[in-house]
Amino acid sequence: MNYFVEIQRYLDEQGRVKEWPSKRNKGKFQRLVLEYLATKFEVGIIYTEKQVNAILNDHHTFGDHALLRREMFEKGLINRERDGSAYWCNQQVEDVAQN
Repeated sequence: MNYFVEIQRYLDEQGRVKEWPSKRNKGKFQRLVLEYLATKFEVGIIYTEKQVNAILNDHHTFGDHALLRREMFEKGLINRERDGSAYWCNQQVEDVAQN
């Protein structure tokens, strides 16, 4: 399913997330934005928190990588060691920018 068009309003010209969607529509757009961001991580790679923050900062402009990291973890898109020393992508998410 290609839902890139559905989140287009939340992206700038470079494909960076420019605003965090409101919770209307039961968080549907939040989930889609998080799945889009999850495509920026590779399965099988272990990331430090600093690396996760850098990737998220490269792909959003509203300045809250901690919110995005936390939401991605809570939605099961990334996992982490209990102490936050390592992060990884749980599974390959369909690249919504393709198709």
